[in-house]
Amino acid sequence: MPGAPLRTARDIRDAVSSGHASAVEVVQASLARIEATNRTLNAFLTVAGERALERAKVVDREYRTAPLAGVPIAVKDNICTRGITTTAASRMLETFVPPYDATVVGRLEAAGAIVLGKTNCDEFAMGSSTENSAFGPSRNPWNPEYISGGSSGGSAVAVAAGMAPLALGSDTGGSIRQPASLCGIAGLKPTYGRVSRYGLIAFASSLDQVGPFARTAYDAALALSVLAGPDPHDATAAHEPVPAYTAALTGDIRGMRLGVPRTMLDQGVDDAVRTCFYVALDVLRSRGAELIDIELPHAKYAIATYYIVATAEASSNLARFDGVRYGFRAPGTRDLKDMYEKTRRLGFGAEVKRRIMLGTYVLSAGYYDAYYLKAQRVRTLVRRDYEQAFQQVDAVAMPTSPTAAFKIGERVEDPLQLYLTDIFTVSANLAGLPAFSVPCGFTPDRLPIGLQITGRPFAEATLLKIGDAYERDTQFFNAQSSAI
Repeated sequence: MPGAPLRTARDIRDAVSSGHASAVEVVQASLARIEATNRTLNAFLTVAGERALERAKVVDREYRTAPLAGVPIAVKDNICTRGITTTAASRMLETFVPPYDATVVGRLEAAGAIVLGKTNCDEFAMGSSTENSAFGPSRNPWNPEYISGGSSGGSAVAVAAGMAPLALGSDTGGSIRQPASLCGIAGLKPTYGRVSRYGLIAFASSLDQVGPFARTAYDAALALSVLAGPDPHDATAAHEPVPAYTAALTGDIRGMRLGVPRTMLDQGVDDAVRTCFYVALDVLRSRGAELIDIELPHAKYAIATYYIVATAEASSNLARFDGVRYGFRAPGTRDLKDMYEKTRRLGFGAEVKRRIMLGTYVLSAGYYDAYYLKAQRVRTLVRRDYEQAFQQVDAVAMPTSPTAAFKIGERVEDPLQLYLTDIFTVSANLAGLPAFSVPCGFTPDRLPIGLQITGRPFAEATLLKIGDAYERDTQFFNAQSSAI
């Protein structure tokens, strides 16, 4: 596949605003890149090329001074887009065309961004590899035989392969940060409530959060400045003031205290990941950060807790997909009960059905207290661990994923092994905290590795500042795979 220049959202915005490029030219280049690479990588499920070009003409006339003027964006296919099919990568919603835009989509377009189309994901965002998509897996641009990560794999691939400089994903247990790590780009999970969830097809409502993929910390900050803020359509969207995120990116992290839970790296972490992580800590120390050993004693229970809470909420949220009001309905059914059973059996994939069954079980009479209620109590303990850590540090550093990408199909028959890939990411969702992943190196096989920084509630500016400072000394964001 032909190579392409890696242009950041900032570069594109500046070029369009200054008149050195038109939004139409930028969109044409992105569409050409999608045409050249998507057949192999399967990042996009729907490409809205004509719509994007028409929107680009409007941007050239009316939005040249907007914060994201002319910036193409890819949108995960569980985020509603008016007039563009939104499937959640499921047969259940294969023909669903929303009559409205998600708040995040509306805000991006009001800021001059241009939606290119919808990206592949694990079905209803349930997975860590995008192999659970009803439309086939997305493939890693560093090696198409390997997974892209998940659930927002298509969005990560779109940015990593140069199809779009920005993309939206959703993060329920690591679904932005983990694919960002595995594809060698930046991915930000904001604080719960920092970004509106209106128009996001719900998986687990107390955990889900929309956030950006980008090549750089600056681009992530630029996107968050547009996405963040209260929303009358979403009662959980916080009214916290939205700071000038890009202004925080000074490169100066002298005196910043970073907590390092070293005991979490004792088992299950690949040697290459551990090596890159400790080298990254040295870079941050050389920038003036102070490294402080901390303990997160309940982190070892985070995976079990997450897969009780998340599946319980999924069981409730997905009850609406029953063949009655919208979406897929199984043909040739005898009665209402038969329609329910056949519609859900044929419309949902194996992983979604597995999680619905698990969630229904832990919520059932006789098991609620033993599982769901206990998980919520442990969730509180996980959050308190971080609260105690933040009494002595400004942020917590750890790897994003314990491994780099693995081959497609390698873990399909072992879902528990796949669940364990989220060991470093789920705690931030359970505690509602912001977390930011940036590329920090490669395995000997040239597969990307990520560094994750987790912060206090609504401290995204701190995370972006650290990520930006790290980028200035490493430049991993400029790397491009020869495979594409």
